[in-house]
Amino acid sequence: MDLPYFQIDAFTSRLFSGNPAGVCLLETWLPDETLQSIAAENNQSETAFVAQGAEGFELRWFTPTVEVDLCGHATLAAAHVLFRHRGLEGDEVSFQTKSGEIGVLRRGELLVLDFPSTPPTACDPPGPLVKGLGKIPLFTAKSRDLLAVYESEEDVRALKPDFAELSRLEGLGVIATAPGMECDFVSRFFAPKAGVNEDPVTGSAHCTLAPYWAEQIGRQELTARQVSARGGELTCLLREDRVAISGRARTYLTGSIHLAAERKAWLTGERPA
Repeated sequence: MDLPYFQIDAFTSRLFSGNPAGVCLLETWLPDETLQSIAAENNQSETAFVAQGAEGFELRWFTPTVEVDLCGHATLAAAHVLFRHRGLEGDEVSFQTKSGEIGVLRRGELLVLDFPSTPPTACDPPGPLVKGLGKIPLFTAKSRDLLAVYESEEDVRALKPDFAELSRLEGLGVIATAPGMECDFVSRFFAPKAGVNEDPVTGSAHCTLAPYWAEQIGRQELTARQVSARGGELTCLLREDRVAISGRARTYLTGSIHLAAERKAWLTGERPA
């Protein structure tokens, strides 16, 4: 059994930057343990699995260690594969996911994700957060992830996280953010509990960042940069309870994942007699 596989650099207009995601196309869903093993073998922050379902495309995301309920860059990568490499007609695709229906609109080279808005609620900074980031934030809040707001872009860039401490926190990950020098805001994202110490560019984190910064700045459309080592650029537009997150993608690799033919029945759940 051969599975079409792609590696896509997402939220970037050039190779070797942005966030690399694996995209695996399936004819039918394989057992969860097989999907997790493929994601671990790929060793990208997320691998997206796409299958054609009764109501359109179905999409799931796996880090090397766990399945997650929402992922921006791997969704962008999956849409790029369908448009660029599978000749999907039209300029819009929808995915059925664990976070509901997710739409992606193509505007030239730009892909626009329609994601839920998840505004954060203010909270006291947990001890492991301060110790894990090594610098007390000006403000902390929580949604799916913990949000730590700092005074300057330099503060965020200079963080040297203690990932063992951050892995003690509840929630998926930690977002560190501050006003940007050449954009509206910058961020970094740490998720050691999910097997990703630092994610290069995190679309789902902007479901929280966009409503927070829109309120601070007083504007619904915002430019953003994730200041990881690879870096990435995004544009966010807040629309009531949704966030339109825009970015570009580039194909790095195309190929196949080879699963032994004699294991096909086992992988599809058909146990031999």
